[in-house]
Amino acid sequence: MALHNKLRAIFPSCFASKSKRNPKRRVCNQHSCARRLSVSDISDPGSPLSVNNDLSNSLIGSNLHIFTLAELKLITHDFSSSSFLGEGGFGPVYKGFLDDRTRPGLKAQPVAVKMLDLDGTQGYREWLTEIVFLGQLRHPNLVKLIGYCCEDEHRLLVYEYIARGNLENQLFRRYSISLPWLTRIKIALGAARGLAFLHGEEKPVIYRDFKTSNILLDSDYTAKLSDFGLAKDGPEGDDTHVTTRVMGTHGYAAPEYIMTGHLTTMSDVYSFGVVLLELLTGKRATDKSRPSREQNLVEWARPLLKDFHKIDKIMDQKLDGQYSTEGARKAASLAYQCLSHHAKCRPTMDKVVKTLDNILDLKKDIPFGPFVYIVPKEGKNVDDDHGDHLSLKTKGHVKEKFKKVEELEKKGNGCKCSRNGHRNKHKNRSRAVYSDTALYTTLKKGLNLPEAKEFNQNMHKD
Repeated sequence: MALHNKLRAIFPSCFASKSKRNPKRRVCNQHSCARRLSVSDISDPGSPLSVNNDLSNSLIGSNLHIFTLAELKLITHDFSSSSFLGEGGFGPVYKGFLDDRTRPGLKAQPVAVKMLDLDGTQGYREWLTEIVFLGQLRHPNLVKLIGYCCEDEHRLLVYEYIARGNLENQLFRRYSISLPWLTRIKIALGAARGLAFLHGEEKPVIYRDFKTSNILLDSDYTAKLSDFGLAKDGPEGDDTHVTTRVMGTHGYAAPEYIMTGHLTTMSDVYSFGVVLLELLTGKRATDKSRPSREQNLVEWARPLLKDFHKIDKIMDQKLDGQYSTEGARKAASLAYQCLSHHAKCRPTMDKVVKTLDNILDLKKDIPFGPFVYIVPKEGKNVDDDHGDHLSLKTKGHVKEKFKKVEELEKKGNGCKCSRNGHRNKHKNRSRAVYSDTALYTTLKKGLNLPEAKEFNQNMHKD
């Protein structure tokens, strides 16, 4: 009887009287027909038996697999260092591979297994929150939760494996190929669609921890929101906000949320504005290594966003001017609106999606640039940072060019030597970037390349 009442509370439409049913009423999806299960609906959140029973008797049970610890040890080689992917506030993450040998009928696929660190900054409630939300919410821009493990004190989560990792590493990693302009807008658009989906639920979901490290990128740079441990059900009915203790990441949280603890969907919009600003500038939200007035990105950049003549000054130098001027202005204007100090002045995520859709279509004024090769630091092997991106033939060709550049620099414009054969105390720094044009100019003499006149004459002869 107790189970019957609980199911009635979770699936009210399934227990409706036949006489009251309206056959002409449209068929609604699984989220709108049933009241979404929340953490508070779990009878005893601290009991593994209660959790497994309550989740398996709800919509979550049809979407998720319950794994044993032995199964997860098997697919991650006993959580070996060779399977280690990284670590966050929740705990370490390992790569594994599921197939029908692990669980009959299961699709063969790589997975990411996240293990709760009992001594970490997050805890059991965040683990349960992820299961409750991602077990019921499905969208192309949300990471897919495949299952979980609740055995003794062990708490683990099993996700689809996302090939390119998180946006933070792709955007800020020191030795990485710069993300092109349209790729950045595509990432922003995907993340915006994920937030718009959450906010558009009948009972809105407030993500509360939107940042670059929580945006995962698959092989074609489709953004997927992950880490729902701090997510919160939004206000219902006449309520304008939910009041919670302030949680999140410094630099991303909305000012009104920090001051009052009042949480709304507009809190997520502000955090989105911070990430969009990071995509435009290539700078982190907070960075103490920058000059004091630039350490907080929003405080420094927001006044410049409304002046179209100053936008070029804040754009990421790694883009090397290869972006749509009109698109950059619209994106800057959008970021300015999202970062408004007044929550009511911020756009909804639906409006953000429409704006970014339009920006993604602006391609005509993007200048066509040359191939750019990033020279590694002195003493570092070319293969170390570009091994995944260059073929063996290309690597050898680039190495040969690079050696000849160094030789020519030593003879000509490079570091001058003193009379006794020792180098000067002040070395010239090697250029960070060589384009095809620069390489041609530098190597022209050394490679006996033809001058323009000679080249044209030969062309006419042919």
